[in-house]
Amino acid sequence: MGVMLGSSAVARGRNGVIRSRRHDSQQRSAELTQVGWFEQCLAQVRSECDWLSPAEVARLEAARIPKRREDLRLGRWTAKLAVAAYLNLPSDPSTLAAIELRPDASGAPWVFFEDRPAPVSISLSHRGGRAVCAVAAPGALLGCDLEIAELRWNAFITDYFTDQEQELIARVSDSQRWAVLALLWSAKESTLKALRVGLRIDTRQVVVESVGGMIRAANCVSREFGNGGSLDTWHRLRTHCERRNFYGWWQSSGIFVRTMVSEPELGPPIPLQPPLT
Repeated sequence: MGVMLGSSAVARGRNGVIRSRRHDSQQRSAELTQVGWFEQCLAQVRSECDWLSPAEVARLEAARIPKRREDLRLGRWTAKLAVAAYLNLPSDPSTLAAIELRPDASGAPWVFFEDRPAPVSISLSHRGGRAVCAVAAPGALLGCDLEIAELRWNAFITDYFTDQEQELIARVSDSQRWAVLALLWSAKESTLKALRVGLRIDTRQVVVESVGGMIRAANCVSREFGNGGSLDTWHRLRTHCERRNFYGWWQSSGIFVRTMVSEPELGPPIPLQPPLT
């Protein structure tokens, strides 16, 4: 498995038209099928449970740890609104209750609407009281992740990152280190989610393919961390696992880094707007 993080970026202009900073990728980016992106924070979750299905309410009540209950509510609230926006459904409580997330054998979410499989692929992540959901057409292998740039013990680096990645982390400045670490880890997480295997395989199978590209990405991500940033601007990344290629995007703002990968290749994420009820 390998990861390539590049320095090229695309931004969305007026009327949703993709504008690329590199001429040779402009037409290719514009032709790609889009993936929807939606974020929510804990304070935005509806306090009542009328937007949950009976099975989801039962699962919520079975969660004894308050943090686990909060994460369940936040994740499902975010995913249901994202799916409603993607499928152009209303976002009233009764419709959201008919959108149900059911875990498969790996624990990854499958989406059902009115007890039938919904025509979407999704990936979900939450961190630090915030959740993100990526939504694409059915059949796509999709993974997304949300991470925070934070101090990590050296054992985390040696246990989960390859020798090449550890060399890169050692080469970057102190001001870049935790941002780059979060970016690398998030890219791994997204790829493992797309494969629907989670952390059940050794993450050190991930290999950085382009150190030069990573150094440019390190400079870019360190500049963006701590700033407000914009979800309209995404940078490319690419991963592969067992001869399967995954293409994706990363973005950072404030203390958060976001990544998304897919097979087949999808365009940069576009923000979803749930319809008003």
